[in-house]
This record gives sequence, structure tokens and C-alpha cells, in this order.
Amino acid sequence: MIIAFLVLLFLVWCKQYAEFVVKKWIGVAEDIRVRGVPTLRFIPNALLARKDVWDGKEMKDEPEEDEDIEPFKVIDENTILHFIHEHHPLRLDKSDIFIEERYCKACVYPIYHHSFYSCMDCNFMLHESCANMPKRKRHMVCNKPFILEQYSFPSHMCEACRVPYNGFGYKSDSSKRLDFRCVSVSEPFFHQSHPEHPLFYTSPRGVCSVCHKDASHVLRCVENDCGYILDFKCALLPYEVKHRVDDHFLSLCYGEDVSGKYWCDICEKETDPQTWFYTCKDCGVTLHIDCVLGDFRGLESGRNVTNTGMPYLQGVSSWAVRNNSMSRPICNRCKSRCLVPKILEVIGRGRPDKYYCSFNCLHNKYVV
Repeated sequence: MIIAFLVLLFLVWCKQYAEFVVKKWIGVAEDIRVRGVPTLRFIPNALLARKDVWDGKEMKDEPEEDEDIEPFKVIDENTILHFIHEHHPLRLDKSDIFIEERYCKACVYPIYHHSFYSCMDCNFMLHESCANMPKRKRHMVCNKPFILEQYSFPSHMCEACRVPYNGFGYKSDSSKRLDFRCVSVSEPFFHQSHPEHPLFYTSPRGVCSVCHKDASHVLRCVENDCGYILDFKCALLPYEVKHRVDDHFLSLCYGEDVSGKYWCDICEKETDPQTWFYTCKDCGVTLHIDCVLGDFRGLESGRNVTNTGMPYLQGVSSWAVRNNSMSRPICNRCKSRCLVPKILEVIGRGRPDKYYCSFNCLHNKYVV
């Protein structure tokens, strides 16, 4: 009987000591708003001190916000009426058939083998995942809620990946904007290049382990001595893409430990096999990521995209155009017939139409 009492007393002491240690060295456990999301968990004090993580507002006894506002009404099992295309119903397609030039109106990326909704009266299409995105959403890069914008006109720079887009996006009260791909990222984030551990948004800025560039927003591995970091641009590179240089689908390769030289079949320049690149498993071609996707991957063709964060383009109009004609335009800067999927057409200032295959070419022509 005495032994049982002593054991119980020891367990009570252990519980009280554990709570003391957690509160003193790890953080606090109470109803607070972390990155704008009401939560009940232990939060490191270092994170609570950051304004982008906690806005200082305690949520105790306050009702939680309605995070997931339904973006569509269900008509039947395979048909919906989406609020951004409310005049026509959308039908779910799971045929897994690839058709060239078919793309999602929300994220502006091609539709490959994904399930998607297509309009029964026009050519409006949405990835099933994009169609399910809510009208209002919280995200790790800002403690303010993001509201869905139907179109980003003329274009905006995504806060997370710094890729310009003019499809659908999200805007916060602090005027930060996210494209559809970045806003879908949540924690923990799992990536095929780092299957051992998940990634988290523990601190905003960092140098990406893949492209070795400094980024304002990154995802980190929190395991001891790992140090693996992905910026949003690299983290959201498509695992599979299609390009006119090859008849097959291309897969994202995370580098190979080989001694030989690889060559990009698009630009015909050397490819570092130890960095990420796209490859065809059937043909063995290796391709630079930027050559396959291009700088204008987030821009819908045929819409004015002048507002891309470049003040030197004021007074002109620019359009992203598909680079799929038999006689490809010559870039006005590098003078090559580039094979990137989309190029930028610049019109205005009393000059003939000019074409640019990258932001680097555009910048060097107008600024340097």
C-alpha cells in the first residue's frame, strides 16, 4: 500500500516537473492565433516573437473562423457549379487522356493526367484540386487571411515563389499575393527529393539547397544536422511535364552522382548532372529546368501582363504567347529561336512587335 502511494506521488511530481520545463524552455500552450490560425499546441517562444507567425491576438473563448468556404455547389456526383464560372456547370473528367494545349484557368498550368472539371458549354477548365480551393484561406507566409481573386489583372508577382502569374490567386489584407500553387502548400510539406523527413516553414528567409539562391520564403527540414532547404519555386516544380523537344513525358530528376557530361537538348549547353534537371526515361535526354518551363510559366497566353514588377515596361503592352508555331520568333535580345513554351511579346512605343524568351533578355534589353 505504501509502495503504491509512493509510486503515485512520484508520477504526480513527474507530471508537474514536465509541465514546468515545457512552459519555461519550450513555449506556451494556450489558445492563440499562430499564422492567423487558432490552435492549441506548444509553440516555441522564438516563433511567437515573429510577427509573421503570431499577430499577438489571443483567441481564447473566441469562435474559430470559417476557414474553408465552399467554392462551388454540387449538382450531382460529377457536376458542380463553381462561383468563378457560375453561368455554366462543370463536369468532372477522370479519363486520364492527355490533349495538347489543354490547361487550367486557375493555375494556368497544363492538364496532363490529372482529374479536372470542364465546362459543358465552353472551353473553361479547372484541375480538380484547383476547383476545390476555398474562397478564403490561411497561409504560413502571412498571419492575415487570403481571399481568392478570380483574375490577377494584368499580372502580379507571387509573394512565395516570386514567379509572375495572371491566373487566379489569393490576396491578403497586407496586399501580399499568392498564386494557386503556392497557396496550396501546407505543413508538414513532403517532397520526393527529401523523402526521409517532412519540411516546415520555421523561419522565412534562407538559401535554397537546390538552386543555391537566397529566398524570402523557404521550407526547412527540422531534423538535427540536416539543413535541407527548399524555396517555394523549387519545391513546386512539376514532377512531370511535356515539351515539344520529346514525344514522351519528362520527369524531374534530383541529380545523379556521375562523372560524365550531360548536355541539354534544348539550348545545347552543358547540364550539371548533380543538379536538378528534367529527363526522359525512354530516350535519356537531359534538359535544363528553365529551358523546359521558361520564365513565363505562370502567365496565361493572350492576356496583358505588363505589370510584372518592371517599371521600365510602362508605356508598352506585353503579352505571353505560346511558342508553338513552326517558325518560332527570334528573341530581340539573345537573337535565338528559343524553345521555351511561352515567350513575351512587347508592343508599343511606336516600334515593331518584339519578342523575348526570358526575363533576363527583357531586363538586359530595356535596362542594361
